[in-house]
Amino acid sequence: MSGPVPSGSVDLTDCDREPIHQLGLIQPTGFLIAVTADWIVLHASANIGRWLGVEPDDLLGHPLSRVITGEALHTIRGRLQVAHINGSVERAFGVHLSDLAPVCDVAVHLSGSTIVIEAEPSEGEGPQDSGSLLRSMIARIQNARGFDGFCREAARQMRALTGFDRVMVYRFGPDGAGEVIAESAVHGIGSFVGQRYPASDIPQQARRLYERNWLRCIADVNAPPVPVVPTLDPTGQPLDLSLSLLRSVSLIHVEYLRNMGVNASLSVSILRHGKLWGLFACHHRHARSLSFERRTTAELFGQMVSLLLEGREREQESQQEAQARRAHVRIMSMLADSASPLDSLVTFATELRTLIECDGFACCIDGQLHMEGETPTREETQGVMRFLHRTPPSKVYVTDELGAVHPPARDFTERACGLLAIPVSRLPRDYLVFFRKEIIRTVTWGGDPTKPAQYGPNGPRLTPRKSFEAWKETVRGRSKPWTELDERNAESLRVTLLEVVLRLADVAGRTRKEATERQELLIAELNHRVRNILSLVRALVRQSETGAETVQQFAAIVAGRIEALARAHDQITADNWGPASLRALIAAEIGAYLSAKSERVRLTGPEVLLAPQAFSVFALVVHELTTNSAKYGALSDSGGWVEADWSIDAGGRLQIDWQENGGPPVRAPSRTGFGTTVIERSVPHDLQGEAEVTYALSGLRARFMIPAQYVTVAASLPGGGRRNLPVPAADFSIGGPVLLLEDNMIIAMATEDVLLSFNASRVNTAAGVRHALRLIDEDPPVVGVLDINLGNETSVAVAERLRELGIPFVFATGYGESAAVPERFADVPVLKKPYGSDQVVQVLASVMG
Repeated sequence: MSGPVPSGSVDLTDCDREPIHQLGLIQPTGFLIAVTADWIVLHASANIGRWLGVEPDDLLGHPLSRVITGEALHTIRGRLQVAHINGSVERAFGVHLSDLAPVCDVAVHLSGSTIVIEAEPSEGEGPQDSGSLLRSMIARIQNARGFDGFCREAARQMRALTGFDRVMVYRFGPDGAGEVIAESAVHGIGSFVGQRYPASDIPQQARRLYERNWLRCIADVNAPPVPVVPTLDPTGQPLDLSLSLLRSVSLIHVEYLRNMGVNASLSVSILRHGKLWGLFACHHRHARSLSFERRTTAELFGQMVSLLLEGREREQESQQEAQARRAHVRIMSMLADSASPLDSLVTFATELRTLIECDGFACCIDGQLHMEGETPTREETQGVMRFLHRTPPSKVYVTDELGAVHPPARDFTERACGLLAIPVSRLPRDYLVFFRKEIIRTVTWGGDPTKPAQYGPNGPRLTPRKSFEAWKETVRGRSKPWTELDERNAESLRVTLLEVVLRLADVAGRTRKEATERQELLIAELNHRVRNILSLVRALVRQSETGAETVQQFAAIVAGRIEALARAHDQITADNWGPASLRALIAAEIGAYLSAKSERVRLTGPEVLLAPQAFSVFALVVHELTTNSAKYGALSDSGGWVEADWSIDAGGRLQIDWQENGGPPVRAPSRTGFGTTVIERSVPHDLQGEAEVTYALSGLRARFMIPAQYVTVAASLPGGGRRNLPVPAADFSIGGPVLLLEDNMIIAMATEDVLLSFNASRVNTAAGVRHALRLIDEDPPVVGVLDINLGNETSVAVAERLRELGIPFVFATGYGESAAVPERFADVPVLKKPYGSDQVVQVLASVMG
């Protein structure tokens, strides 16, 4: 931090601008060499001759191999490869750099494109099992009870490892100030536990370096630093020493440590989610140097403590969040059961106060103000509401010092000085407001943090304070701070309540709009159906003209065909326009036209239901077959009979065989009338199926194929007498592709094996709805197995698509009886996890027929 400092405008926060990572100096406990990517020396510390016997001027611009052995260079290259991958500092221990140099511990890292090599003499502490030592240290802190005990034991273990006089666990607060929360120190030097230090004591750029470099060691604050030669590289830039282990110390920090009576220090970072949470601050009254091995162990210990601390905090937060979720669920369930949810917030105030800890609560809905607990007066609260109108409408507003932003609040700090406000609407501005009362507390600072900066022996540089005696400050006008969990709970509540408000605000208009749209849709549908019916009747009348010789015959033909359609319509509308029975269709047609002859039609086949469209089409086909047989075929005399047989093939298609027997000889018609056209062309044209008519002398034979999307086995429909009949595994075969929608990979793999064992041609597995819909289009399955809940989505859209295509499917769930299956899919079987192959085959067999 150089340059003139204007009088009256400086404080210790100006230290934030000091380029401490570019001081161009290192500590004298070792030496530094910086080389280019092709290993040409770019910088060297001025003391290089003491270690390698070559002065900097004789080394710069020469290959590093001139002064370092090939074996040492090979070791350094290997560690550099790891450092390049990890983006960190890598170390090698006990390296013989040259015949002149002592055995050294080496650290290597990349600074931009420059390779920085640092070395210190190996102290030869002897073989040390760092792994066992670390395991012992970690076991001790893991056994510590409570958060405070954890921190105290961590400080004790770090002091035992490093041998420093004092080791402190130093935690940063939201305002940047630090506090000593745990300490281990030799007897008789006093304690700093509980003392706070202003944010300016550790400048921002130093904090950023602590996040990049876990460890910072100062062996002797009084040792003269060693310059790096040259100061600037050929491009005019100083060497960046951010990751350097030997980086020298800012003069301000040196004086700061001297003022504290510290001659050696070690700092080990404690990170949480990659951000600086605190430090192990180690102080010693005399110079103290630690070997690379010992420093590496301390760094690893700091990293392990960071992970354990994060785990403990996460466990504590998880317990708090679980409690908050339970309260949130209770509130939402009560709101859902209320006829007027927002009005009910007043009733639920007690529950709301358990969700967010507070001393008082106010609810302002539609201008109506409700208050309970310790709050400002009604008039003062209305003033707070007007203040909140100026805040962003879509964010939770939080402050623990209301008087600092709303001056009138200074008059009621003893009742409320902390505020958390949740906006639950835009117009009008409705709020839930949680108040916290003032907490007068005493903060112990390590020296007066408000003392003005002064000029000192560092010229224009700032001089840190000399006194670190405890300085107590009484803090007024502030409440207990709101935590991140408080804010998350408030935001969750805001989103939920806003959905309720929007639902209530839109419900009337949406209801009117939906009613109008429904009416228009019904009118359009009615118009469409009436037009279709009239067109169909007109076509029947026109096509029936050629088959009649008299008016009476014409009327009878037209009436018979219209009545056949009417009977079909009655059957499919009897169950709300749902599928209807094929057996009932043929029986109704036979009973209507043949009466006494109806027993001469023999029906065999499973219980099959036809979709409404297919039912109407095939009703006309059966009518024509029946009337033709009664006029000219097997049913026209007393000796003939008809066999109508149907079955479901492997593809789920309905195969129908109509065979006439024992009647008069059959001849093919000389002309094609409307009845023949209906029989031969209706199913292929309207249903994309197949029809084949053979006029054999022994009797007419007609074969039809109706596609699977129009066919359902009766036992798999609601009210159709579903039966869960055990199906022997050996007799069941899927015989086609299967869609498996499952977001758990292990379950998906196990289910895939089961499906393949029952002759599925392939299993197309998807973990999400979008992928599953694409698989359906690319490779339509013969059956689907759908997990209901898929994390952030459900499989309902996939189920709707399969049902639209007439593809059978089953649901799977781990929620047991509480699985939320939409009512429209109540007929779909549900596999409850964990399930075995027997359950899978039985359920699939029931839906595949």
